[in-house]
Amino acid sequence: MSWFTTVVGGAFGFLLGGPLGAILGASAGHQFGKGFASLETGEALNTGDQQRVQMAFFTATFSVMGHIAKTDGHVSTEEISLANRVMKQMELTSDMRAKAIKLFQQGKQTDFPLDDVLTQFYKECHRRTDLIRMFLQIQLQEAFADGTLVVSEEKLLLHICNRLRISRFEYERFKIQLQAQQRFQGRGSYTPRAPQKTSLQDAYGVLGLTPSASKADVKKAYRRLMSQNHPDKLVAKGLPEEMMRLAKEKTQKISKAYETIQKYGQ
Repeated sequence: MSWFTTVVGGAFGFLLGGPLGAILGASAGHQFGKGFASLETGEALNTGDQQRVQMAFFTATFSVMGHIAKTDGHVSTEEISLANRVMKQMELTSDMRAKAIKLFQQGKQTDFPLDDVLTQFYKECHRRTDLIRMFLQIQLQEAFADGTLVVSEEKLLLHICNRLRISRFEYERFKIQLQAQQRFQGRGSYTPRAPQKTSLQDAYGVLGLTPSASKADVKKAYRRLMSQNHPDKLVAKGLPEEMMRLAKEKTQKISKAYETIQKYGQ
C-alpha cells in the first residue's frame, strides 16, 4: 500500500499542516490545519515522521514543478510531458496521479506561496541534504524540459537554491551534470563500441568531472554520487517509495558513465 493511500485511509495519525498541508489538502479534497512542527536533528525518522516527510516531498515536488513551468509565462508541451514522465516513472496509481496533476496546476497559480512552501519543505526534510538535492535535480529537469533555460527560469532556480541553502557552486555543478547526462544518454554511449570523444567527456560530466580527472578522483566521485542517490538510503530518509524508481534510474546512469570511463578513459 502506498504512503498516500495510508494517509488518506486514516491509518496515519496526523496531517502535515502548514502551506504544504493546505496545498495537499486541496488536491485531496481535505482541509488541513495551519500549524506545523518539524524536527531539526539528523536522527533516524520514526514511521510518523517519515510519512510526514514523504508527504512534504511529494507535495513540494509537483507543485514547484508547476510553478517553474509557468514562470516564463507559458507552459510548454515538453514541460507537461516531463511532469507526466516523472509520474509514469513513479508508477503512480490513478488516484495519486490525479493528485499530482492537481498539485502541478496549483503551482501554476499566481498566488502560489513559493517561499512558504520552500521554508516548510526545508524544515520538514530535517536538513537531509540528499533529499533536498534530489528535489532540486527534478526541478532542474523541469526547467530544461523544452531544451532551453531562460533567464526567468534560472532566476527562479537560484531563488529556490537560496531558500534551500544550496550554494551557487552546487547549483552550477548540478546543471552541468544534468546537461552532460542528457547528451550522454542521447548519443547512445552505452554501446559496446568505443564512444566518441565528446561522449566520453559527457560521461565525465555525469560524475561532475572533466577528462583530466585522475582515476582516484573518478572513483571518489562515483562512490559519493552512488551513496547520495542510493534508493534505500533515500527512502529511509523520507523519500516516497513511489520515487524509488527515479533514484534507481539515476544510479544506473551514474554506473553507466563510470563504466564508460573505466573502459575508455585515460
